[in-house]
Amino acid sequence: MDLFDFADGREGYYGDYGGTFLPEILHSTIEALKAEFRAAKEDPSFWQDFVELMQSYSGRPTPVTHLSNLSQILGGAQIYIKREDLNHTGSHKINNVMGQGLLVKRMGKDRVIAETGAGQHGYATATMAARFGFHSKIYMGALDVARQRPNVFWMENMGSEVIAVTDGQQTLKDAINECLRDWVTNMDTTHYVLGTACGPHPFPEMVSWFQSIIGKEARAQMIETAGGLPDRIFACVGGGSNAIGLFQGFMDDSEVQLVGCEAGGFGPGKGNHAARLAYKDASVGVAQGMKTYFLQNDDGNMLETHSVAAGLDYIGVNPILVHLWEQDRVRFEAVTDQEVTEALKISMRTEGVIPALESAHGFAQAIKEAEKMRPDERILINMSGRGDKDIFTIADALDDSHWKQFIQTKAEQYGAE
Repeated sequence: MDLFDFADGREGYYGDYGGTFLPEILHSTIEALKAEFRAAKEDPSFWQDFVELMQSYSGRPTPVTHLSNLSQILGGAQIYIKREDLNHTGSHKINNVMGQGLLVKRMGKDRVIAETGAGQHGYATATMAARFGFHSKIYMGALDVARQRPNVFWMENMGSEVIAVTDGQQTLKDAINECLRDWVTNMDTTHYVLGTACGPHPFPEMVSWFQSIIGKEARAQMIETAGGLPDRIFACVGGGSNAIGLFQGFMDDSEVQLVGCEAGGFGPGKGNHAARLAYKDASVGVAQGMKTYFLQNDDGNMLETHSVAAGLDYIGVNPILVHLWEQDRVRFEAVTDQEVTEALKISMRTEGVIPALESAHGFAQAIKEAEKMRPDERILINMSGRGDKDIFTIADALDDSHWKQFIQTKAEQYGAE
């Protein structure tokens, strides 16, 4: 399946979703970006330069790891993880920003701006700017600045100016709005390094293309490491870049189930979560440059959201994933904060891996489904980031008595030691 074959002439649309909804003043800037991206995508040497950069600078390819202890305890499917946490800066975000950095060089600009929620995209952008010698400014909701202080520290020390956005809910959507305002003012010198596969065309396509390196590697690795393709794939979905990156490697494998895991927060109820599709609280709208599903009221005003994971605390969703959801190619599930905490405890104590709070949503849903599957079936989870950045949030959430009870129950149930 070619996600980017716009045969109907509606470039940038995935079914009814996507598009380019921006002020007229940005028209020439977006057109120039489209042309530069199209030229790069059609140039085989550009992709090769990108792959070589990611290998020498970020340590790709990232491995696939079998979680044998967790698989045994659950007594069901064999669980594997794609180790995007082992990238330089600790997440999949570096894939997209280094690719866009190469584009910025081609365009001859010297300043980059970015929004960030969990801080991983901001951290990666600051890293890229230092590597390529760009001026950089990172916009981050004031609430996220407080709960993601380690990443803010690194951004600032790499030379980026971090702006705490105090408008609105002071989270990711507000940071995106500030980035768009900056871009309008400084478009001649500045490139907006949008961090997820959302926003106006060509960003959903462009970010998805750079992140497809995850899926390309994972498909070959599963065949080599696990002896075959996974039966189900799980990835967290905020904006959706890590999910669409992994899913692209398996899009033509109809037997492989693709599962997007959204932030269920405190559970159903408007304002309690950021599960746009799983809880069916979202509706179609146009905002932040694109047409997609948003958590909004009847007047089109954006609702408040909640998630323990700052990177999933977003009101919209990737228009490509929405299109695939309507085609029944991707299934969406909501994972609550409590389930995420339990999944973190299990992964740390049984396997010694510390997924980011965002990634732990995929772990939690996979754990729920794995024990109902056969031992000869395979699950692949995208460990899109590591949990170092979440140390303070995790410390507040942990309660050892819960995980001990869970492990003991499963051990007794399946006869494990």
